[in-house]
Amino acid sequence: MNKIMYSGAEILIKSLLKEGVKEVFGYPGGVVLPLYDALYLQDDIKHYLVRHEQAAVHAAEGYARVSGRAGVAIVTSGPGACNTVTGLANAYYDGTPLVLITGQVNSSLIGGDAFQEADVVGITRSCCKHNYLVKDVRELAKTVQEAFYIATTGKKGPVVIDIPVDVFNAKHTFTYPKNVELIGYNPNYKGHPLQIQKALNTLYEAKRPVIISGGGVVASNSHEELKEIATRLSIPVVHTLMGTGTYSDYLENGLGMMGMHGNYCANLTVSNADVIFAIGTRFSDRITGCLKKFARDAQVIHIDIDPCSISKNVKANIPIVGDIKNVLSAMIHQMDKDKHQVNIDLKNKWLAEIEEWKKKKAVPHKLSDKLSAVTVLQTIYEYTKKDEPVISTEVGQHQMWTAQNFKFNKPRKFITSGGLGTMGFGFPAAMGAYLALQSKDKYVINIAGDGSIQMNIQEMMTCMDYKFKVINCIINNGYLGMVRQWQKKIYNGHYSQTKISSPDFVKLAESYGALGIRVTKEEEIIPALKRAIEFDGAVMIDFVCESFEMVYPWVLAGKPIDNVLLSEEDC
Repeated sequence: MNKIMYSGAEILIKSLLKEGVKEVFGYPGGVVLPLYDALYLQDDIKHYLVRHEQAAVHAAEGYARVSGRAGVAIVTSGPGACNTVTGLANAYYDGTPLVLITGQVNSSLIGGDAFQEADVVGITRSCCKHNYLVKDVRELAKTVQEAFYIATTGKKGPVVIDIPVDVFNAKHTFTYPKNVELIGYNPNYKGHPLQIQKALNTLYEAKRPVIISGGGVVASNSHEELKEIATRLSIPVVHTLMGTGTYSDYLENGLGMMGMHGNYCANLTVSNADVIFAIGTRFSDRITGCLKKFARDAQVIHIDIDPCSISKNVKANIPIVGDIKNVLSAMIHQMDKDKHQVNIDLKNKWLAEIEEWKKKKAVPHKLSDKLSAVTVLQTIYEYTKKDEPVISTEVGQHQMWTAQNFKFNKPRKFITSGGLGTMGFGFPAAMGAYLALQSKDKYVINIAGDGSIQMNIQEMMTCMDYKFKVINCIINNGYLGMVRQWQKKIYNGHYSQTKISSPDFVKLAESYGALGIRVTKEEEIIPALKRAIEFDGAVMIDFVCESFEMVYPWVLAGKPIDNVLLSEEDC
């Protein structure tokens, strides 16, 4: 009996279907035409045409962040593949699972400087979890399976599959492997029981404990286990930027975000703790400030699935390598056995001290008759919170104001660029987030700056083509705000190249067939939001705001995190 032969392009599609892929973002080009022809001839995978390859990867990131599944992007060789590097680096830093499929020139031409050839494996080696150059169609299905396995296990991240055009065209039978076998790649999913017991004993005895919840809690879907441990042991919880939503901002012992622009009480709590229970965080410089002065009197318990993240920046006294959900579940199980009684008097003394720190907050200053960005964002939050929309952000002042003024009671509702700090991330990520919601009744809000939004503004057409309901709220202050803020404080007000001109965002939106709205007064904010939510498609709301508003609280780079500036007077 003759076996059915499939092209490499068809094998790739069948492999993606085996991995449960239903949507991909991409942009075609010469060497991926065989794949696009195969996509044209099938109905199981929906392709979404972006307007720039960087946006394809960011959209796949947004999809992955909301759905918890690996996002997929497809681009062509050379410039197409090179345009994805920023997105790959962003996903790599933030631990987002995605698979990027890049086309490559014919195998016989590799190394000969062929048209649109680029060494994709070499270029992406430092900004992805793993990459492949597929040289034989017989290896294609196995490679796809491995790529998804690597992307979604251990510390999640992006994987690149580079496929020459002749491999797309070559014929072979299709068999998808039953199991993945990768020598040397065996993520540890179970924490060591002795370390777990040691960590619990330390927490039982702690007088001033605090939990730092990071992005790893989102990745491992372990927010409920975190809540149970924090509640049972009466431990206050702070979160990193990437850990937003892992512990409800509505709970009494949730202290909010820590770090450079974190809450005063969150920073003071960490700085004065005797035990820090760090869960799924890299301890980046944005949360530690001056490393030499970071939590000097604290013992550190650190859980992470990535052993390289433990003691990399902050030494862990009790390291636990394993999947966070498994480790926290094991801790809860052990707590049931231990039957430990919390010393209420001791914990109340610590919580009372924290309550005093809570009273000290940044106070925004009214600088002119223009809109305050903080007022705008607080109004957006209050008006839309009943709908619980996914919130994405670009990078800059508006990103920090959003993190400070929006409350989240669950993960995967806040999408932002943490490690790389990528301007242009928020808008395409919002598209992927909207697709992941799988509901036309939902909408996604992207909080942007007038600088950041122009990085990938061309995706307005993608939104309109596919009726992605993304509302871009542009905090238009006429500057690259965060850079200008640093220039004011550190560079004596030398605003070198930070004043930025913008197009008429209303007319620009209308040119795409989208809705454009300009807001200059407080009383216009809610009517604008109402119109935006009712519109069937993408929206740009241009909030014309005060140019010189500053983000507070603020810890200057290199300073200890308890050295918090709360206003201009502190400067």
